[in-house]
Amino acid sequence: MTLANQLTLLRVGLIPVLVVVFYLPYQWSYVASAVIFAAAAATDWLDGYLARKLNQSTAFGAFLDPVADKLMVATALVLLVGLHKNAWFTIAAAVIICREIAVSGLREWMAEFGQRSSVAVSYVGKVKTTAQMAAIIVLLAFDVREYPLMETLGYLLLYIAAALTLWTMVMYLRAAWPALMANHHNPS
Repeated sequence: MTLANQLTLLRVGLIPVLVVVFYLPYQWSYVASAVIFAAAAATDWLDGYLARKLNQSTAFGAFLDPVADKLMVATALVLLVGLHKNAWFTIAAAVIICREIAVSGLREWMAEFGQRSSVAVSYVGKVKTTAQMAAIIVLLAFDVREYPLMETLGYLLLYIAAALTLWTMVMYLRAAWPALMANHHNPS
């Protein structure tokens, strides 16, 4: 088990901790939830860096890393939907979660044809992830009744992430379209 894979597994293990801490009946629970989420987001960057730096990339890590990311983000968004109870917030969260599932499926399907690289993560995808992580951290950390400006910042970042989510999904679908059509007409 490589260090990078251990960090990825830690991220998965932080999910129930995030949920429990979020629901603790203490004033500091939201800030602690934001710290847990930020630590998980940092392991997302760190595990990939270590895997490349230490030449420890594994098939298991390549599979688990994006799954861990999506599980952590989806869990945090579900927690926040329950907290914010806002239709626009819920739509943005649903767009992000649905896109993540769809693109993950697309990548796996393209891998079946040896074409996974045609839907590799793009620069815009990295910007989307950064906006998404920052939005979640801000929205977890600040009590919106006390810090309405931070709520505005969190919502803005989340809506930017949702827009970039749709944009990257279209980019990935366009990149995969020729292979999808070729494999649709020539089933194995």
